Amino acid sequence: MNTLHHLRAATRGYCFEDLAVGMSASFAKTVTEADILLFSGVCGDTNPLHLNQVYAETTRFKGRISQGMLSAGLISAVIGTRLPGPGSIYVSQNLRFTAPVRPGDTVTARVTVAELIPERNCTILRTRCTVGDQIVIKGEAVVLVPSNQHQPAPGDAV
Repeated sequence: MNTLHHLRAATRGYCFEDLAVGMSASFAKTVTEADILLFSGVCGDTNPLHLNQVYAETTRFKGRISQGMLSAGLISAVIGTRLPGPGSIYVSQNLRFTAPVRPGDTVTARVTVAELIPERNCTILRTRCTVGDQIVIKGEAVVLVPSNQHQPAPGDAV
């Protein structure tokens, strides 16, 4: 892909015509205490498993874990900022949580183009979150992607 395409992807996202099966992008973040507390405040998930070490030690996890949707949100970050990037519309996502994320873990979210659906300018993305080599979330997303073909605006002559 030439430099112009990379610049466009960085500022406006990839167009459907620029995508190819196998393309991937990732985003990594270390989950902090502040992230867990702020996420609790934003979404209202105050489960003591996330916030209270004494309680969490009595559970199967033997300590606090982060909210699963906090890690899943990193998938959204990849889709909205990297692949396909700005201009894309997240339509659906299925998730399977396979292992816990603990405070201090670095989560890497990766999306990979699995299928292209030209008649809808839509892509199916394989989604994964990992901590090291451990998969903590896996799933699949459906995303609408802008076309580089001129789409007439309302009122344009056709």
